[in-house]
Amino acid sequence: MNYKSLSIFLDKKGCKGCTNCIKRCPTEAIRVRNGKAKIFTSRCIECCECIRICPHFAPIPQADKRENIKQFKYTVVLPDPAVFGQFRAKYTPRQILVAIAALGFDNVYEVGRAADAVGVALQEFIKENKSGGPWISSACPAVVRLIQVRFPTLTEQILPILSPIEVAARQAKDEISQRLGISREEIGCFYLAPCPSQVTAVKSPYHLEHSHIDGALSFSSLYSEIRDLLPKIKNQDEPVKATVYGLNWCRTGGQTMAVRSEYYLAVDGIHNLYKLFEEIELGKFSNNINFIECQCCQGGCVGGPFTVENPFVARVLLRLRQTQFRPKLDAGEVQEIQDRYQQGYYRAEKKIKPFPAMSLSKNMAKAIDVVEQAEKILSQLPGLDCGSCGCPTCRILAEDIACGIATEMDCFSKLREHVQFLAEQMLDLALKVPPVTPVQYQIMHTQREVLKFAKRVPPALGKKSQKKKERLVE
Repeated sequence: MNYKSLSIFLDKKGCKGCTNCIKRCPTEAIRVRNGKAKIFTSRCIECCECIRICPHFAPIPQADKRENIKQFKYTVVLPDPAVFGQFRAKYTPRQILVAIAALGFDNVYEVGRAADAVGVALQEFIKENKSGGPWISSACPAVVRLIQVRFPTLTEQILPILSPIEVAARQAKDEISQRLGISREEIGCFYLAPCPSQVTAVKSPYHLEHSHIDGALSFSSLYSEIRDLLPKIKNQDEPVKATVYGLNWCRTGGQTMAVRSEYYLAVDGIHNLYKLFEEIELGKFSNNINFIECQCCQGGCVGGPFTVENPFVARVLLRLRQTQFRPKLDAGEVQEIQDRYQQGYYRAEKKIKPFPAMSLSKNMAKAIDVVEQAEKILSQLPGLDCGSCGCPTCRILAEDIACGIATEMDCFSKLREHVQFLAEQMLDLALKVPPVTPVQYQIMHTQREVLKFAKRVPPALGKKSQKKKERLVE
């Protein structure tokens, strides 16, 4: 996967160097340098915790431009099931779909239909591979990246089944191409995404060589237009094609409903997942569980950064809409999906490879040497984990120093000790020179004041910390 093309932009003008983001990031991908945050793209998994925690709105999620739809002869919009939880219950699902299509698309294809198909495909796979679990769902790109970056040994446990959005784009192109006689290259499929990690997954797919999706648009950027169009659209009698299982795919517990596994676990929140994967990696996990539903955002996709409605309210709205969706797939539809599964229609084209960005060096011997150096440096640091150095913890600072991307003087406590030591040396030197003139006496007095000041300097943060450091060193 290409980690150089992230969908989170850091506004340096908005960043105040407050260090909130560095402490929240689960993969320690952010540092504060020269009073501004910096994202290490190799470690970033786009969990969007920095977006949620930043009080200054410096991290900005980005998506594709809407103008890109003009590049195609025929365009299809793929709305995530989470959009049905963003509007009041008085609007039917078909009205919402029609309003979304009215934004300039030729057709709309429900991602929930693809989620129904993926649910059946997952059932078949787990039946065939009961002994290989616990299997981890692959629908959330941020979870997949977390495993690649931090838990590379678990990549073999990720289900090799395409995500619903990829299946939706593939099915949409197949159906439209066959019905209208248009080549697949002339059909543009655009996903209405609930989070930026899905945008990056379209650009750099982890299960495919090339994504079936041609672009990803943020739902929040189109929300006001859809909301304004809804009152103008008459009630549509035509029912939606997705079932209740496809609708609930966007919330925590929805995937497990679709898979209908007897032994399952549903977990949301990136920090909860982090603890869970640690237990699995250490062999502390129960072997009875054969399916783990993983959602990076609290509550599932309804809690994504590109959504508008409160996630708790959105879950209530989804529950109210369940009567407007089919209860289940027909027997013929299930059989067709099972036949397609046997043909490999839903299977991944490539394996997910580890991306151990947390390792300190690709060379094992050098990595061991760096770890030893970091341990020695860590024993010299105060262990406060205050973040004033721009690193989330003292351990990370020690690793950065060992790797040559930071110095001991980045630690404000160490800097204060160093300034105090220099002041004491200057005072000793000044005392050796007899104050025969007023100027020399003033110099000695100044050195004493510097020593007193150095002892009183408190730990500071952000830009002010950097300026104080510069003044003291001078």
